Amino acid sequence: MAAESVKQRWLLAIISSVAAFGGLLFGYDTGVISGAILYIKQEYAVTILQEELIISMVALGAIFGAIFGGPLCDRLGRKKIVLSSSLIFIVSAIGLSFSGSVIEIIFWRFLVGIAIGVSSATAPLYIAELAPRQIRGALVTINQLFITIGILASYLIGLLFVESQAWRIMFALAGIPAAIQFFVMVFFPESPRYLTNIGEKGKALKILKRFRGSEDDAALEISHIEKMIKKKKAHWSELLSKNIRPALSAGIGVIIIQQITGINTIIYYAPTIFKFAGFGSDKAALLATTWVGAVNVLMTFVAIYLLDKIGRKPLLLFGLGGMAVSLVVLGIGFHQTISAEFVGIIALVCLFIYIASFAYSLGPIGWLLNSEIYPLHIRGKAVGVATCANWVSNFIVTATFLNLINLLGKSGTFWLYGLIGILGFFFIWHRIPETKGKSLEEIEDYWK
Repeated sequence: MAAESVKQRWLLAIISSVAAFGGLLFGYDTGVISGAILYIKQEYAVTILQEELIISMVALGAIFGAIFGGPLCDRLGRKKIVLSSSLIFIVSAIGLSFSGSVIEIIFWRFLVGIAIGVSSATAPLYIAELAPRQIRGALVTINQLFITIGILASYLIGLLFVESQAWRIMFALAGIPAAIQFFVMVFFPESPRYLTNIGEKGKALKILKRFRGSEDDAALEISHIEKMIKKKKAHWSELLSKNIRPALSAGIGVIIIQQITGINTIIYYAPTIFKFAGFGSDKAALLATTWVGAVNVLMTFVAIYLLDKIGRKPLLLFGLGGMAVSLVVLGIGFHQTISAEFVGIIALVCLFIYIASFAYSLGPIGWLLNSEIYPLHIRGKAVGVATCANWVSNFIVTATFLNLINLLGKSGTFWLYGLIGILGFFFIWHRIPETKGKSLEEIEDYWK
């Protein structure tokens, strides 16, 4: 097989980056509320229930977006659904910035969630189906990189608007990358696998010729895709068939482990954790949180470099090991009756190790594997179900963190997450295949 040219790889990287703007908005819109809610509460008489709804509506909307986004990908195409999600991001950003009541904010936050759910199900799928096998891991991980950049940007914007408290502008800023994505993506190609699946082989071949090392490579890939296509219509019930069930359980398993090892308690509650650990002021806790966000971004670059060299499974196992150890040590730190300053240092080091381990393993690979392992004819539905499972897990973990702190204590809560990480290690060891360097059709054949 001929290698892709430097020009082809750069073009693929640009297309993947624009498709991943949904990831940027995913990270920004989930993170920005931690600062904005402080200023919303000063403008409106917000009850505790309304505050919980404002924060959690994104996760609830994302569940619905994931349910419908995956099947719509199979019916209408990957590109159209990515474009649709960017339109919803634009409309919801405008709606939030002009909200005149708490009810309106809750509604627009729910709509943002729908866009996030659709985008998180669709963008990795679109990138994976366009990418050559040798660099598929790196290209799909651009989506995760943009999620981490979005989270970091939301922390920085929160610090920037501490004085002005201009929460409407904070929400409106999300419309800028959404508009860029929409107007640029119009000129990008549809997924060649989707086109082949609906009988547009000529268009698919023309697209692949632009992005593969030779015309022979493109033609061979089309022949492999055609061989794996099932002409029958995919039904939801097929997800439980003996051919699909192993792949679906692996995909759902890894995406749930991504959440229930506590990542979003760190993303959403990092300032609270640092306050638990003795950080005296809100500003000190926010600055420490921003450094956690920066480590998340930097280590995702490491993932992009390593995924197609070392492989998915070794990184998953090593990363989960690092996460489990850091959570156990963090629990020990909170358990000891030592100086507050020492506990603060332990918390900072452990959260750095935790987020770094997550950023090169479960963070990107959870989404990557789910874009790779399902048969073409039912890929959209399967990705939608797995993404929905991700957001349900996200919602449950985020909603139970403070209750777990009250029930188990700080140490017990982090030890529980560490135990889940150890169990997840053995799940991945036994159930997750290595997909590095394999075509999507070869991965599909593996499950047979």
